[in-house]
Amino acid sequence: MVEPLQEASRPQHDDEISLVDLAATFLKRRRVFYVVFILVTFVGAAYAIFAPEKYEYVTLTKLAEKSSGEYIEEPSTIIAELDSLWLPDLQANYHAENGRSLPFGITAKNPENTGLVRIVSEASESAGASVAEAHRELVERLESQQARAVSTLRNSLERQIVSLDSTIEILEGGQNTGEAIASAVETQLSLEADLEALAPFEALVISRQSGESTGPAGSLIIVLASLLGLMAGVFLAFFAEFIGLVRSQVAGE
Repeated sequence: MVEPLQEASRPQHDDEISLVDLAATFLKRRRVFYVVFILVTFVGAAYAIFAPEKYEYVTLTKLAEKSSGEYIEEPSTIIAELDSLWLPDLQANYHAENGRSLPFGITAKNPENTGLVRIVSEASESAGASVAEAHRELVERLESQQARAVSTLRNSLERQIVSLDSTIEILEGGQNTGEAIASAVETQLSLEADLEALAPFEALVISRQSGESTGPAGSLIIVLASLLGLMAGVFLAFFAEFIGLVRSQVAGE
């Protein structure tokens, strides 16, 4: 006597959907699933086959040094100039000459605790010549700026050394100037050491192409496209059923 009462007390929901209903709905709209799945997978496979492989092009330069571990211009300053001034100029000039945007990106970084500037682009092999030209333009601009900085510092050091020569000659003709002469000579030797330590800017590598492509493998693209097609197909199959039910409801009113 208790069981019938318990069953009668359970709420009945007409809008509950069971797994059987879901399976029946999916089978009813399976053509939608097949079309979406095949279409998305085909597009992914076509992209994997026909999209050009991309490679990484690297340019590496070494900034001018004034002494061991010290640079005439701070690497962070050079990177800031590249990002905010030189790259926008390069992109604007390319657009003006070709009527379109630069077809590849350029990034510049300074490996930590080094005086190296690493310029990197990712592009197809057919764009390799354009990448090399762009990188070379940046390197030439950087080299010119660094050469001016080295020349300015060199001239300054040479003037100070010559000035100290004159000072030492004057002091040698005086009395009780031994300590002053020793100090001047020490300073002069230090300046000469700084002059000898000057190391110019170097372009180590320009637009070196990586040995392997940097993009995802074609098989991975096809697998991802298949998964996307599977999810999109299931979703659109149920969405098509929902639209059908709505239309039936509207038509019946």
